[in-house]
Amino acid sequence: MKKYHRRPLAILSKFGVTNLHRQNPYIVAWWAAAFPGFGHYLLNQYFRATLLTLTEVITNTLAHVNEAIVYTFCGDFERAKVVLQPRWALGYIIIYFYSIWDSYRSTLAQNKMCHLAELENERLDCMLFTSSEIQYLEQKKPATAAIYSFFFPGLGQLYNHRFGLAFYAMLWWWIYLTLSRAHESLTMIITGNIEMSIPLLHPHWLLFMPSVLGGSVYHAFITSKEHNRLFRLEQRRFLKERYQDSDVRIFD
Repeated sequence: MKKYHRRPLAILSKFGVTNLHRQNPYIVAWWAAAFPGFGHYLLNQYFRATLLTLTEVITNTLAHVNEAIVYTFCGDFERAKVVLQPRWALGYIIIYFYSIWDSYRSTLAQNKMCHLAELENERLDCMLFTSSEIQYLEQKKPATAAIYSFFFPGLGQLYNHRFGLAFYAMLWWWIYLTLSRAHESLTMIITGNIEMSIPLLHPHWLLFMPSVLGGSVYHAFITSKEHNRLFRLEQRRFLKERYQDSDVRIFD
């Protein structure tokens, strides 16, 4: 019969490692402000995070928030007011600030639960076999994960074995690249056609990309560091249980 763990620190599933870890609530809230849902991804709340990111894209598109931001930055305030759709913008604002508040609140709660889970010191699984996947704790390089996500968001998550999130991120990055025409514009810049590259860009979809890129890099980096911490905790417990009563002495 499987032992019941009241507060497990981490679990392994076919989709990756899900764990509790301490975080700065202000940083998590900041990422939620950069892109609603990103704060919840940092908290390993993947289902609600995905719903919030989809809501962000849909309501932002219907309310024309990104276009209004671009016109505002350009000083064209009248055009910004005309393009903005109030009936969608109001709902967008409510969901936006809820995402920030909920990620902040959830971070405080998870920090407490992480502390209690570490005190209980339950055994961590280091490997999981399923019919479709093998998951395991291993040492990773956070810088490598960040670099992968910098060149293509989602690759860092794939490096960290977060397969569902990885392919979700990669799919949306292709969508952003296609609709913003960023690659076509970059190609023209490289070939020296700078004047022709600017009209190609679609500002609404382009404005999503900096937050997505930065969030993917940060998430991949932090996740790698946390996986390394879990690897050390599991290894330390195993060695302590197996060898603390051993008669073998390395040092006399």
